[in-house]
Amino acid sequence: MKKEVTLALNFALNKGFQIHPDALEILERVDVKELEKVIKEIVRTKSKQNLYLINQNDLELFFGIKEDGELENDHRILFDPSEIITTAEGIDGYNSLFKSRFTKLKKIISNRPEAKLLKSIATVIGSKSKEDLYVCGLLSERKSERNITKLTLDDPTGSIETIVFDKDLQKTADSLLTDQFVMERLTLGRNGGYIVKDIITPNIPEHTSNRSKTETYVVFLSDLHIGSMYFMEREFNDFVSWLSSPDPIARKIRFVVIGGDVVDGVGIYPDQNKELDLLDVGQQLSKTAQILNKIPKNIKVFISPGNHDPGRRALPQPAILKKYNSDLWKNENFHMVGNPALISLNGVKVLIFHGQSIDDIVRTTPGLSFNKPAKVMRSLLQARHLSPIYGAYTPIAPELDDMMVIEDVPDIFHAGHVHVVDLDLYRGVLIVNSGAWQHQTPFQAGVGINPTPGIAVIVNLKTFKVFTKDFSLED
Repeated sequence: MKKEVTLALNFALNKGFQIHPDALEILERVDVKELEKVIKEIVRTKSKQNLYLINQNDLELFFGIKEDGELENDHRILFDPSEIITTAEGIDGYNSLFKSRFTKLKKIISNRPEAKLLKSIATVIGSKSKEDLYVCGLLSERKSERNITKLTLDDPTGSIETIVFDKDLQKTADSLLTDQFVMERLTLGRNGGYIVKDIITPNIPEHTSNRSKTETYVVFLSDLHIGSMYFMEREFNDFVSWLSSPDPIARKIRFVVIGGDVVDGVGIYPDQNKELDLLDVGQQLSKTAQILNKIPKNIKVFISPGNHDPGRRALPQPAILKKYNSDLWKNENFHMVGNPALISLNGVKVLIFHGQSIDDIVRTTPGLSFNKPAKVMRSLLQARHLSPIYGAYTPIAPELDDMMVIEDVPDIFHAGHVHVVDLDLYRGVLIVNSGAWQHQTPFQAGVGINPTPGIAVIVNLKTFKVFTKDFSLED
């Protein structure tokens, strides 16, 4: 018997355990590097159950030889824009988009008591009432002048400029995003004008999250950038190999969610070819399929596109098309979805969004930064919209239906894009930004972005406990 096996057995025996003869045959065949870790985990688990016999079944489960039938791995795709994109043309298309946005968000805010008092902007402008007035609309302009802030709202009937004097309300006003939906409580000023007494956003309510019945784990990834010379190929392959290991956490993983930029693409930014290992997007996707195909078949993989992936770059994005790489579609445990997408994992609702709009929000909102993306994602939940700002860095298509409105409150909100791992919990919603698998690029260094790459973010769908495993530190 190998020395390492003897040492592992002695550890279990000293803890009062017995070893079934059938288990000894398996122990002789296992990778000794993992043996001590596995035996300790079995001892820890079975001690809690007051069971002091290690048998063949225990080892098969812990080494991944046998599937753990007690772990749920059910999924449903609740929303995917891929098949329902109906882009219109020109001004009429954008009119339809913003009308859809206004209607959806007004419906969301109608649950608030104040919404019963809402009047159209045209009605309020013609009113001489001394009572408080309530209006809602999309914020078209925000200006700070001396000690006041001016907010201009638009609804289908007209436009109104309102004035914020209150210092606390000015802080709220400064955090508003252009083109987001806002409700205001107004009063007529003595010298004319409409004075803001309260600002109300759709926001998400306090939320009791759905939970998995079993301790099934999901891994959140994004921004692999396969094809880039900065792609962390060794570290990512180590992660994929770890999924097949007897590690007690790896054995409970049944889902992997990839939130966009699976490849680096071609022609995304000037002189990109100087930073590519693979100069053809087909080659990049082929390599992606080769790596991801090594993920165990009992793990379901959900792949959503980002701004570097082939296909339409304007939001919403359809799933990466089969014509770019059919291998990704052929794999029975792969599920290709658009951006954004809403899926259910053992009943837990997961909103997947690559996160392109983070660029616009950080650049226009005081107090937000690329190094704290979860705080930016919180502002999207408050606005109930994934990309409210039109006409900035993020291209938005003139869809007849605004599919970026957050109509259904998720249990987990997942994004990437900025290459920084960050977590938050807001009103019961777990916010996850999953970082990247690409070393710092010259562009990131130039703008002061310090990525945290090579980290797998893992969530227990029963307890919502979050684990991180840093593969950049692995030997």
